[in-house]
Amino acid sequence: MTAAAPPGRVRRLLVQVSQFGLVGAAGLLVDLTVFNALRLTLLAPENLDAGPLLAKAISTLLAIVTNWLGNRYWTFASDRRSDTAREGMEFFAVSLAGMGIGLGCLWVSHYVLGFTSVLADNISANVVGLALGAVFRFTLYRYWVFSPNRGASVVRPDAVPAGQNAAVAVPGEPA
Repeated sequence: MTAAAPPGRVRRLLVQVSQFGLVGAAGLLVDLTVFNALRLTLLAPENLDAGPLLAKAISTLLAIVTNWLGNRYWTFASDRRSDTAREGMEFFAVSLAGMGIGLGCLWVSHYVLGFTSVLADNISANVVGLALGAVFRFTLYRYWVFSPNRGASVVRPDAVPAGQNAAVAVPGEPA
């Protein structure tokens, strides 16, 4: 028999998953808009054979920036680290791996299976690839990039009085 997780932990996880989903929806809007604009114009397969892959890479990179800002300042705000550059690089690395999942789905569908319509490209990249990539990214963001258990200093915005700079709290050390 296993013990159930405390209700506070479950609630926090549900809130984070919801916020992650909303941030992801904003990133998806950026991704879909840019992908389809490029896929239907400059990077159409009629103009460039690798056009759909390039369009997806560009649109995903722009969505990554959108998602990092939303996740850093909202979803994982209480766990973001003071080392912004390192956190950003880790977020970007996880996001690139997630992008690889979406690109892999698109590549298999478009080039291996021969489903080359705009609809097929969107389903493979923006439904299947996005769902698989989202599970991968959320897990690594929560347990690696923004993990409060990593021992690095964490910025606690909710503990800072108005008008003062954010204090850095280091887990295991007195405040």
